Amino acid sequence: MALPAQKTETHGLPYWELVMMVACLMAMNAAAIDIFIPALQDIGTALQVSDANQRQLVITAYLLGFGGGQLLYGPISDRFGRRNVLLVGITIYVIAAGLGTFSTSFSMLLALRAIQGFGASATRVIAVSVVRDCFGGRRMASVMSLVMMVFMAIPVVAPNIGQGIMLFGSWREIFVIVALFGAGVGIWAAIRLPETLAAENRRELTGKRVAEAFRIVLTNRIAFGYTMATAMIFGVLFGFINQAEQIYTQAYGLGPYFTLVFSATAIFMAAASFMNSRLVERFGMRRLSHGALIGFMGMAALHLAVAYFCGGRAPLWFFVPMMTLNFCLFGFIGTNFNALAMDPLGHVAGTASSVLGFMQTFGGGIIGAVIGYFYDGTLIPLLLGFITLSILSTLCVFLAEGRLFDAKYEPVTTPHPDRIEPSAAE
Repeated sequence: MALPAQKTETHGLPYWELVMMVACLMAMNAAAIDIFIPALQDIGTALQVSDANQRQLVITAYLLGFGGGQLLYGPISDRFGRRNVLLVGITIYVIAAGLGTFSTSFSMLLALRAIQGFGASATRVIAVSVVRDCFGGRRMASVMSLVMMVFMAIPVVAPNIGQGIMLFGSWREIFVIVALFGAGVGIWAAIRLPETLAAENRRELTGKRVAEAFRIVLTNRIAFGYTMATAMIFGVLFGFINQAEQIYTQAYGLGPYFTLVFSATAIFMAAASFMNSRLVERFGMRRLSHGALIGFMGMAALHLAVAYFCGGRAPLWFFVPMMTLNFCLFGFIGTNFNALAMDPLGHVAGTASSVLGFMQTFGGGIIGAVIGYFYDGTLIPLLLGFITLSILSTLCVFLAEGRLFDAKYEPVTTPHPDRIEPSAAE
């Protein structure tokens, strides 16, 4: 898909810059998660965490704050607009990350991580809402795929950055880097991001209006079904992230070099998101995502069988390609499912984004934490989780559509501007 030519006007936002900014807003969350993976063992040692599986709470606490906060930011952004709400959330994110440097106990660190996630939840709600304000249908899925391509570059570099910091410093310096990154994105948004929510589309912030918006989201079969399906699939991702350090360093003995293997998987996942942006307007969201989901389930079943007959884990030469292929398929599922859930809800985009994001992230975070809790030194719990969640995700798609590969009309030609102008309310 060729991007529109760049415009030189300074009073609007070029298309390419909108995509990059939304991607960086989403990437703040990936950075806050993946950069800490190499530091989990050192954090546990420094803060006297005896149970190795409890170290995963550094990831889970962030995800719970991130999921819960979205319920607040959506209705507020539908009332007051996207821009100012976003800047408040980024400020909370940066302050919590800065204070994390001074954590003196594991409970203090977890509290600050939850607060950081709460601040970051504004970036997720506003990023999706801005895209939905400007695009719809397959065009929205295409834009979100481009966003996800940039977003997935973060898991490629973040663990290696974290590992590099650990070689010359400690986990405390990682908090400083995360705070600086958030501050940089916040300054960029403050200078360049216009208000995308037109004044006539703002909703009153009353209990009745918020409840009405929530009812619209939760009673729309397509939105609800695909939201639940996405929560299951994100449970797969978070379950893997929670266990990644233990699997690579303990089960396979890769030590500090595990970040390179982890990054290789993320590279292919980013490539899959880019391919989705090219293919979705031709084949449609349903065909691509449903086919990828079936493929994901089959590959997970094959991987489980091999791991079982190999004493709990497949050889590294088999494990890495299989996980890479699985997460390539993930690149065709998550983005399209999210776009399908949001597509019928443009009139309540902020609240819709918050409700869907809460259900997907909070639910996925809890599911991922449960999978991580059962880690026993083998791949069996993880792969059983993959299969169970992909089956449940398929059932949720049936709830939404009634069948797979539904040939319903998907809007294709939703126009988009070359640049995003400030709304009349700005």
